[in-house]
Amino acid sequence: MVGLFIGAKKIDSIGRPINYRYSHLRSPFDNKTYPVKIPDSLDFAGENVPLFDFDVVERLDRELIVNTYWHSRTILIMKEMKQIGSILRPIMKRNGIPDDFIFLAVAESGLQNDVVSPSGATGVWQFIKSTGINFGLQIDEYVDERLNYEKSTDAACKYLLESKSRFGNWTLAAASYNMGQEGLARSIKNQKVGSYYDLYLNNETSRYIFRILALKEVMKNPQSYGFHINSTDLYPAFKYHTVTIDSAINNLTEFAIQQGTTYKYLKIFNPWLINTSLPNSNKKIYSIKIPEPEMVSDELEVTDPDNTKGQ
Repeated sequence: MVGLFIGAKKIDSIGRPINYRYSHLRSPFDNKTYPVKIPDSLDFAGENVPLFDFDVVERLDRELIVNTYWHSRTILIMKEMKQIGSILRPIMKRNGIPDDFIFLAVAESGLQNDVVSPSGATGVWQFIKSTGINFGLQIDEYVDERLNYEKSTDAACKYLLESKSRFGNWTLAAASYNMGQEGLARSIKNQKVGSYYDLYLNNETSRYIFRILALKEVMKNPQSYGFHINSTDLYPAFKYHTVTIDSAINNLTEFAIQQGTTYKYLKIFNPWLINTSLPNSNKKIYSIKIPEPEMVSDELEVTDPDNTKGQ
């Protein structure tokens, strides 16, 4: 029998009534594409965006169109925001970083922790190795704290606070995150202007703040841009307890089993553990997350590896 899938329901070709998952779901064939609406006012971290400037409006319009009609990426970010934002936002708040900077992380990585840029930047905050080390992250063959949500967020906060102190406002601090502090300082000096919106910058940085602004606008007002997401569609916040160690772990698989989980879930909850063991001759204290059983399965089965041959 011929059939196709729409939404979450299979539609057979026998003409029976269609029950959509969402009552407001329309056929994909009657959708129309429209220009996006530019908001009447907009700010970044409390700093007004000069929407009276035609160039500012056109740059913002471009990023709003891209993020409104890049459906798969934007909707995935919306679904992940609860899960990842629940980790990042409290750390940002504790460090005095405005909440709008969560959208900088979105612009950097799409909240994907395993994204690696051509320059080797990785993690949600996209640190290159040298910058990560300069801001206190451990990066070696066993540990990469760029992939540690908490540690990398603390490092990003330090960078942004340093930039805010140097440049005087949050918008330029955000621009420096993309361009680098020295490069931005040179542009400001050479062009003799003090506002991001008055600077002529490289293509990536000239789009950067507008990309952040567009993501903020779309994600704070999803229905205005055609995104209809229920709270039940959002990925759940991680549930875990923490085990503190100050000694080596010779085998992460055995350690995971001892903690009542698996190597897979140990890695998912602790992506900064990038090898199969964790030497610790310096007795450094590490906090390792162990998922709560309800987060994974109520029937998690751990098998003795010696008894898996032939299965």
